[in-house]
Amino acid sequence: MAGGWSRDGAVQDQIDQSIADAVGRARQTLAGGVGRSDCAICGEAIPTARRQAVPGVRHCVPCQENRDTEVRIKSVSNRRGSKGSQLR
Repeated sequence: MAGGWSRDGAVQDQIDQSIADAVGRARQTLAGGVGRSDCAICGEAIPTARRQAVPGVRHCVPCQENRDTEVRIKSVSNRRGSKGSQLR
């Protein structure tokens, strides 16, 4: 049930778009094809088990964890803004 100037289903549409955006970003980060035998960042050897488990792997586990943390910090956003800004 929408109120004011918004149409019915507008909130659900916004939620669906947020999910679609997140899925799109996740798909872009997936590697594919032939993986590397050494890490693209530090140059250390990537274990065979990791190369078999993750097709197209480019980074060792520690370097990938660092990249994931950086991406998580950069991607924190709220499409609707903060609650405080809505109350002003």
